[in-house]
Amino acid sequence: MVQLEKWRERFESEGVNIAAMTYDSLEILKEFHEYRGLGFPLLRDVDGQHVNAFGVLNEDIGQGIPLPGMLWIAPDGQIQAKFAEPGYRTRPPLEDVFSRVSRTARSH
Repeated sequence: MVQLEKWRERFESEGVNIAAMTYDSLEILKEFHEYRGLGFPLLRDVDGQHVNAFGVLNEDIGQGIPLPGMLWIAPDGQIQAKFAEPGYRTRPPLEDVFSRVSRTARSH
């Protein structure tokens, strides 16, 4: 999420707003948000509802744990793209995500 903050202005310049979601408690989310000074909201996925709805459950771990990654969701709620990596330590390269999002955002 810290790396995402470094890219936030680039995404916003393309008309794309950022939010992050995790299964952590609201207290942890608030502390992390304030400590890191994030300029985007942190959301809580209660009981893995969104992990399951968006189809990003990490099958190796299960229990509401998502694949590490990002979703690009259009204003109408449709998923435009999923960027995910196997395992739990690696994240999709933000350069690749930004390139795809900015190309598509410009064409709309």
